[in-house]
Amino acid sequence: MNSVHSLEEIQTTINENKLTLLYISRPDCSVCHGLLPQVEELLEEFPSVASIHADADRIPEIAGEYSIFTVPVVLVFVEGKELIRKARFVPIGELREQLERFAEFIQ
Repeated sequence: MNSVHSLEEIQTTINENKLTLLYISRPDCSVCHGLLPQVEELLEEFPSVASIHADADRIPEIAGEYSIFTVPVVLVFVEGKELIRKARFVPIGELREQLERFAEFIQ
């Protein structure tokens, strides 16, 4: 998962890929640190998904841009449109099923 440091980098990645997963966290969030390895492991099953990680403390305007009220947040964009949003407690099995559906149609 690549780290991004600006809204421009996020938008460029979303626009250049058919399927993009954006993981938003904060350094002081224990749930974020516990969930990140699970999401990274899940992404190994989906090599066609571009994945980026944003630190909400380094990019404070991300909260307004993507209507983020808590972390961690997983956003999945399909052809530039947000189609999946999971926040705080992310059920990995459910996320896997949704990614499978989209990845199947995007190929």
